Amino acid sequence: MRTPFTLHLLKFMPRTGWIALAVFAAIALAIMPALHLFVPHDSPFYVSNYAITLGGKLMCYAIVAVAMDLIWGYAGILSLGHGLFFALGGYAFGMYLMREIGTDGSYHATLPDFMVFLDWKALPWYWFGTDSLIWSLLLVLAVPALVAYVFGYFAFRSRIKGVYFSIITQALTFAAMLLFFRNETGFGGNNGFTDFKRILGFDITSPEMRAALFALSALVLMLTLVLGRYLVSSKFGRVLTAIRDAESRVMFIGYNPLHYKLFVWTLSAMLCAVAGALYVPQVGIINPSEMSPANSIEIAIWVAVGGRGTLIGPVIGAAIVNLSKSFFTVAFPDYWLFFLGALFVGVTLWLPEGVVGLWQRVMNKRAA
Repeated sequence: MRTPFTLHLLKFMPRTGWIALAVFAAIALAIMPALHLFVPHDSPFYVSNYAITLGGKLMCYAIVAVAMDLIWGYAGILSLGHGLFFALGGYAFGMYLMREIGTDGSYHATLPDFMVFLDWKALPWYWFGTDSLIWSLLLVLAVPALVAYVFGYFAFRSRIKGVYFSIITQALTFAAMLLFFRNETGFGGNNGFTDFKRILGFDITSPEMRAALFALSALVLMLTLVLGRYLVSSKFGRVLTAIRDAESRVMFIGYNPLHYKLFVWTLSAMLCAVAGALYVPQVGIINPSEMSPANSIEIAIWVAVGGRGTLIGPVIGAAIVNLSKSFFTVAFPDYWLFFLGALFVGVTLWLPEGVVGLWQRVMNKRAA
């Protein structure tokens, strides 16, 4: 017997969506970690450290792409500064990872190695409590949310939108990158944070921890997709798309776009921060280059390639672009940027609805 809650769930996500999500959950939460942990290394079914780490990175990128799609695909707000929120989440969790090193660093001091090298005598006040995992996770959510809320409030209240908003967000992330490059800020300067050792006392490079981070990334991605689907299929989502298509008409019938745009903007920033916090322990480093404007532009390319306004499209776009990047940076390292530019131009000219839009057109033709 279906309860009202079950009927509500089936209403906002079709049965095929739940089936696809269940298949992905079985693969990402059970099969892949099991093949990494319990299959012998010489077996053709063994999932290597490189593969499990690459998969975790791709899912972190997919979370960022879905977050970007919520504000661009459904609200019509093109941000070219989402790399900032991704990096802030990474730095917030990186502070905890640096404290977990303890005296195992190169200088065997209680302070992080870069602080000892710069002759710091004590931790800065904003490092207070970062030896606690709970406090660090709160920072992962709170700091990017506060930055996004304050910035978004003044920008949306001033009715800044379109290309002007995009330029301002890019200026914001560029200014933050320059700030974090300075040694005086207490975030490692140009080198950032690296040489992580443990999470909750467990070796960060152990197969068990790699599998756990992979599964956690998959779980967060699934929750992000479910949350996104719930929002865009609700009354809130309908108002959001109305703001995207005709903001002045929405204001005329009595809605205040500020609150809707501010909520989805802040939520998107928090999702990016969570992705950044998952990304850092898997790649083993976080530095100011993650805030570069080029990284934020690349996030927009993921969404455009996959198909904005579809939720699943950005996931596909992030996978296509980053897998291609992994291949071309090894095979043709001098030509990767040309490939990325050609891909974006090609999608803009011939696939304005992305890969998902192309698939839908093909299926409609077959059905006709």
